[in-house]
Amino acid sequence: MQRFLRELRRREVFRTAGLYVGISWITIEAASILLPTFDAPEWIMRALIIAAIVGFPIMLVLAWVYDVTDHGVVVQGDPTDTVVAPIGGRKMDFIVIGVLSVALVFSLYMNFRSGPVEIVEPDPLSILIADFDNRTGDPVFDGSLGQALQIGLEGASFITAYPRRNADRIALALQPDATGLDADLARLVATREGIGLTLTGSIEQDGDGYRINVQAVDPTSGETSVDLSEEAGSKLDVLPVVNALTADIREALGDRDIASPGEEGETFSATSIEALQDYTTAQQLAGAGEREAAIASYQRAVERDPNFGRALSGWALTLFYLGRTEEATALWETALSKMETMTPRERYRTLGLYYMTVSGNYQKAIETYQALVAEFPADNAAYNNLAVAQFATLDFDAALENGRKALDVYPNNVIMSSNYALYAMYAGDFETATREARRTLQIDSSRFIAWLPIAMASAAGGDLDAARAAYDSMASISDAGATLAALGHADLDLYQGNARAAVDTLRQGLAGDRKLDNARAMATKQVVLAGALADLGNTGESAELLSAVATSRGHARQVPTALLAIELGDVGLARSIAGSLGASLQPQSRAYALLINAMIDLANDDTIGAIDKLRAAIELADLWLVRYHLGLSYLQAEFMAEAADEFGICEARIGEATAIFLDDQPTWRYVSELPYWTAVAQSGIGMLTSARQNFEVFLSYRADGLLAEDARDRLN
Repeated sequence: MQRFLRELRRREVFRTAGLYVGISWITIEAASILLPTFDAPEWIMRALIIAAIVGFPIMLVLAWVYDVTDHGVVVQGDPTDTVVAPIGGRKMDFIVIGVLSVALVFSLYMNFRSGPVEIVEPDPLSILIADFDNRTGDPVFDGSLGQALQIGLEGASFITAYPRRNADRIALALQPDATGLDADLARLVATREGIGLTLTGSIEQDGDGYRINVQAVDPTSGETSVDLSEEAGSKLDVLPVVNALTADIREALGDRDIASPGEEGETFSATSIEALQDYTTAQQLAGAGEREAAIASYQRAVERDPNFGRALSGWALTLFYLGRTEEATALWETALSKMETMTPRERYRTLGLYYMTVSGNYQKAIETYQALVAEFPADNAAYNNLAVAQFATLDFDAALENGRKALDVYPNNVIMSSNYALYAMYAGDFETATREARRTLQIDSSRFIAWLPIAMASAAGGDLDAARAAYDSMASISDAGATLAALGHADLDLYQGNARAAVDTLRQGLAGDRKLDNARAMATKQVVLAGALADLGNTGESAELLSAVATSRGHARQVPTALLAIELGDVGLARSIAGSLGASLQPQSRAYALLINAMIDLANDDTIGAIDKLRAAIELADLWLVRYHLGLSYLQAEFMAEAADEFGICEARIGEATAIFLDDQPTWRYVSELPYWTAVAQSGIGMLTSARQNFEVFLSYRADGLLAEDARDRLN
């Protein structure tokens, strides 16, 4: 062994190996810098590394066999030969050590200089998929290929597809005679909505198979950035080919994580193109409001593919909107069991909708949507739903922030813009609410709900005439707008203490609700009407109305019904509603149950019991109405400082009182007596100047009634 090692040293194999390793090391490090600079293909770097590895044993053999001398390259001879190498042994050692040192220093410098590798995520990209040009004559390809393309592309975290139902609505507004969304019309819609790319495609017969072509087009310039074509051997091969095309498109658009763990094999939920076609039809029908027809298409899709999770969740959501809660819940549970057939993005969406619509667990919905936007930061629908869930948990600032992020993806999306204005209204940012509401109306003048933030901002600023003018504009848009405007006018009537005018306005609004067959809006107005009649002393008709709406669900109906029932002496009805609300998973419902029971205590002069229940309610959900009644309870118990503080909180959070039950139904009437009671509490602790100012504010819009008389007496 020692003889072999001496022979290796004599033939300078060790020195040559060291020199080879050093030079290879330096070459690879330099290539890692230079090749990306010149956009060289990745295979060049891989080839260099492979060549260096393969060359190492070859170099060892050559070093053993040959030697470099002053006579050139010669075959290694007998150890007694006296041929002299051009570079002496010691010099050769210094050269090898020098090369290795340079390689080491170079490598350390590059590692410290570059730091941790940072993965650069492409900028969010919105896309609109136009109708495929189906040249085959087979209707199964109508709509289904676009849906398949969307599912595949949304596997990329930075890509989000514009909802087709929204695109169809805008397309009809631009071209009323449009029967679809062809390439040219898609570009018009995309330009209007600020969408980054339109995708167009075609499928045609090619012998026994099919040829599929897809193009990505800049909607503004018309420039084609991606143009791909693939062949499918048969109809069964079409979906896999679309799958391959989506991978190529994603790579062309900058996706570097196409085959991430857990994603491969999940691009499509449906195992047959027929099921996907039924699903696409169902989506279109649901978007057009034809929910019964949509259910039939969802059902056909599931019959073709029982594991089609997306179809199950869409079917369940449509049933929920129709009020068929038990059927929807059963389907949701089935959909959850099929989540392994969904893409990662669709799993998050399904869970989020389940938490919001079935279990009412908004905190879990928030966690789910936060995970969704963390993994797919371009998903504006996720930001919108996250904002809705945060809004439902009274986190209006967070809802406003995420509503803004949703708009960042689609700046001209009318629903996102309208929601953002409403979030600003609830947050008390009336300037932003007004600005965004007017921008919404510029995008779509038929969006009548956008007049609500404008009306509320005017009311909050003390300009009731401007608020009424906003409701008049709302009423002029549509019958649905007119019925909401009627509630708005009645709300302002009650705010001013004019119950008789409110009764007349509400009766007119109810006639409109009957015409539209809107049972929920009708029940909401009936509860308000019952309160107005009670104010006029007509307790008999008021009680009849309460009995008629006693089984109506929703905080906007249940809570006012229970509170008015207590005033009318029907404690049994109030306790029944409180029991129903108290059995809910939603903290808000349980907080309202405690509020109702607290008001029963207060009616029995148990102010301390009422205060305890109201404080416990705030621990569950810090609701404006609970704070207001806590202030009244403190006032009744003659804790003036505590009452003034609670009323101050109500004033600071005045935006929440604009639609107090978070359903976009105006409730400014609840603010009406706040300045009066604030002034009473302030008088009790000697804040006479502030009290006088609040009495004057109260009298500026409430001229009649017992409280107005008392306010005038206190001022005099």
